[in-house]
Amino acid sequence: MKKAMIIINPSSGKEQAEENLSRVEDVLKQRGYLVDIKRTEKEQDATIFATNACQNSFDAVISMGGDGTLNEIINGLAEQPNRPALGIIPLGTVNDFARALQIPLDIDEAIQVLELENSRPVDIGKVNDSYFMNIVAVGKIAEASFSVSSKSKTFLGPLAYFMEGIKTMVSKEILHVRLQHDHGVWEGESLLILTSLTNSVGGFEKIAPDAEVDDGLLKCIVIRDVPLFHFAKLAMSVLKGNHVDDPAVEYISTSSLQLSSTQDLCSNIDGDQGEELPLNIIVLARHLNVFVP
Repeated sequence: MKKAMIIINPSSGKEQAEENLSRVEDVLKQRGYLVDIKRTEKEQDATIFATNACQNSFDAVISMGGDGTLNEIINGLAEQPNRPALGIIPLGTVNDFARALQIPLDIDEAIQVLELENSRPVDIGKVNDSYFMNIVAVGKIAEASFSVSSKSKTFLGPLAYFMEGIKTMVSKEILHVRLQHDHGVWEGESLLILTSLTNSVGGFEKIAPDAEVDDGLLKCIVIRDVPLFHFAKLAMSVLKGNHVDDPAVEYISTSSLQLSSTQDLCSNIDGDQGEELPLNIIVLARHLNVFVP
């Protein structure tokens, strides 16, 4: 008999996780799965549960939570000999990975995706010894997301991250960085570096407009040191997806990236605080099968 594990973050989505758990369980049982339910209580629980699912030959793992929960699950599934198919019920503030895969943000419609059991292979990224599904960012603007409160996320959604980032520009910090990629080296001064696997970053779906979830490529966006008024103009261009043509932007497609600096810089990985530089980033192409519409 097929086995599915539901990994649920009970605090996600204004308690919508628990409210919809039985519906997800019923759909899986109707599809012939024996269902095991795991609730997270602390950081890394979801990673441990997902690793156990791999080791015990589960056929599917379903994430009921936000991008943080999903990142932990992917860190438990990545590079395991047996990798169950991944289902996503997006209950977070942003849900970038779901957006990129066109998984509905409406809970009812997301649950219906599980009924189809239609899956596709997608890329994930590896940064040093951990994994990500969406973004690695470096810069004060990226670090600002660490301080976004739960209340702000609830009321403002993705805009909360944008507003918090803009505040940091008052005390502009210049990054001195070196990027080695498939086509050579870029070295210089920057305000922000985004390395994305998907088109959606922070809820804005045109930051890497040509990114595909299964093309084996990273899209690296380097925003050079520019005056504040130019950066504000550039930020508005991001919403339209035409920022990649701005002379202040270096846009690089690559399968791997080595990012270093003479400064002490910390990364933001999928919205949470990540490792300090240097970073070695690669793509694990078409590494996970994900249930999609």
